[in-house]
Amino acid sequence: MKKALLSAAAIVTALALPGSPALAQTSEINIGISITTTGPAAALGIPERNALDFVPKEIGGVPLKVTVLDDGGDPTTATTNARRFVTESKADIIMGSSTTPPTIAVSTVANEAGIPHFGLAPFPINEARMKWSVAMPQPIPIMGKVLYEHMKAHNIKTVGYIGYSDSYGDLWANDFKAQAVPMGMTLADEERFARTDTSVTGQVLKLLAANPDAILVGASGTAAALPQTALRERGYKGLIYQTHGAASMDFIRIGGAAAEGVIMSSGPVMSPETQPDSALTKKPGLALNTAYEAKYGPNSRSQFAGHSYDAFEVLKRIIPVALKTAKPGTPEFREAIRRALLSEKDLAATQGVYNFTEKDRYGLDDRSRIILTVKDGKYVPAM
Repeated sequence: MKKALLSAAAIVTALALPGSPALAQTSEINIGISITTTGPAAALGIPERNALDFVPKEIGGVPLKVTVLDDGGDPTTATTNARRFVTESKADIIMGSSTTPPTIAVSTVANEAGIPHFGLAPFPINEARMKWSVAMPQPIPIMGKVLYEHMKAHNIKTVGYIGYSDSYGDLWANDFKAQAVPMGMTLADEERFARTDTSVTGQVLKLLAANPDAILVGASGTAAALPQTALRERGYKGLIYQTHGAASMDFIRIGGAAAEGVIMSSGPVMSPETQPDSALTKKPGLALNTAYEAKYGPNSRSQFAGHSYDAFEVLKRIIPVALKTAKPGTPEFREAIRRALLSEKDLAATQGVYNFTEKDRYGLDDRSRIILTVKDGKYVPAM
């Protein structure tokens, strides 16, 4: 009996030890989100924030505590936000940001701290960021391929490129060289501009002098409309291709008549109505767009709203799995989330069907992209 009492006392003492998992665990799941709701990239971050109106408040019977901070598109601010999630919020999961440079910054912090990270912008996931980070947007090679195939089908031989003078612009320039050049296309001219620029006249004049058959714009948000408008104003008549970083109604609003005829890669969330009933992306896409447009107005749907919404669609599948083996607020729970991301398959969402692996941190295939054009001020499937 004495031995049994001693054993019980030892168990109680162990449970009371400072820093033990039993004390560290919480009754809620903490999620920190750093997005860009001010500055040049606000057209991306605001829909991502708005979509949070339609995500679950609890998963697996456990409440979600979501903290959202604005980073203004600045990597330094994004780093500060991510560190606050680690030290103050004790985050179980981190999301963000809305553009590539601050997403890299958030990923770096998350991987240092050992916290699952969902990027909401395309970003390079190298070995240092591979363990804890995944990306919700489609990878550039998948979205680029559908554009280059359209170019080839329309006998495009020479292409001019104008893109951001940062990592997003680099991703697209490098992808064109890796995929389109072997398909028989030539890069006639390569120009860059900053996200905050208000004019690209010099770059457009150089592109016109090169006289390419088509032009690819590697930009995102409302700034993607700047070269589109400048090219049309200067009389360029060829095809202009835009990336999924421009897929929003704001692009049409800013571009106006110049947006007509653009060829744009996009996630299926921009047109779930045109998908077959068998498409796993149709039901979640319709659900998001119906709720989003009911609150924010007709035709307010956005590629970017899908990114944050889809992160929670994935969490709806993986959190119940993680809860079977660990409690929120512990390193064990964060590890269980990471493992569930790899073990759960066919995670259907608005933008694609995710199958993450240790090496593939985007987890998407060709079901994650469609190709659109603008006709009479509306997005329609491109031919």
